[in-house]
Amino acid sequence: MFIRFINTHVRRVGAKVATAGFVALFFSPAIAFGPIVSPQELKPLIDTGGVRVLDIREIKGTPDAPAYDQGHIPGSVSTPYSQFRGEKSNPGRPVSAEKLSSLLSAAGISPDTKIVITNRGTDATDFGAAARVYWTLKVAGLKNLAILDGGLQGWTNAGNPLVTVKPVIKPTSISVTYNEAEIVTPEEVSQAIRASGSSKPRLIDARPAAFFKGETRHDAAARYGTLPGAENISHDLWFLPKTGVLKTKLDIHALAKASGLIQDQETVSFCNTGHWAATNWFILSEVLQQGGAKMYPESIVGWSKGSLPMDNEPSRVGALWRDLKRAF
Repeated sequence: MFIRFINTHVRRVGAKVATAGFVALFFSPAIAFGPIVSPQELKPLIDTGGVRVLDIREIKGTPDAPAYDQGHIPGSVSTPYSQFRGEKSNPGRPVSAEKLSSLLSAAGISPDTKIVITNRGTDATDFGAAARVYWTLKVAGLKNLAILDGGLQGWTNAGNPLVTVKPVIKPTSISVTYNEAEIVTPEEVSQAIRASGSSKPRLIDARPAAFFKGETRHDAAARYGTLPGAENISHDLWFLPKTGVLKTKLDIHALAKASGLIQDQETVSFCNTGHWAATNWFILSEVLQQGGAKMYPESIVGWSKGSLPMDNEPSRVGALWRDLKRAF
């Protein structure tokens, strides 16, 4: 992988969000690309038909980013984020390989397709959706993957057009299989908690501090708190303030080093449902290329449903009080 990170940011006059000139890509057909592509780099790839853009916005859209039918990046295919997620009771659980294969086939994806994932680009939380799709595709065996820095907002802020014409897609016969070794299970988390010594995996909670401290919880979580022995490194650490644009690689490296994340120890990222956790995994594994970076996709929602131990869990009275505050 040949990547040159640029330490300057490009701002278009009148734009609401700054678009970071984060990565310059130089590749030949024999070299994979990614993990980040800027709007400036994506445009010629689209013009030459050398990439498939997956637009993961939901069908209805939002005021900040209208629905796919109202405007999308030329040639992009609508593949809503919810189609990559598990059932409502445990959304972090990966979808079946059969369902994922069907989704990719309909999007015209083959094993060697260069894929760029784009989200709305509104904030760090929105980036987590793109990172989760990236993780899903990678553990399913796809290799040529990238995320559009700044998402749809970055694309339009750079002066690029949106279109309403939908591409004609020829379905493929792709069939994927998950690399189970890269999907951390509850059993493996339990082993990590019980482990000791220098080889003990680090558990990194990507959620905002209130979740980590047991002050609030996800609607689908059965209990408050975090995994025993976990550290809290919020997913939004890596972004320019109040944007979905990543900081430069130099800044990201400095932040990771200050947090003790530049090391050879296995690191397991988690959150509520494997959404924010995907961002921390993406930064460590893909941007910084740290070996041993993994993700526990079911995260706290899956973990909390049994009698497994948790840190920062309030008393029963405390939990009831928190539930009352959540209700009102």
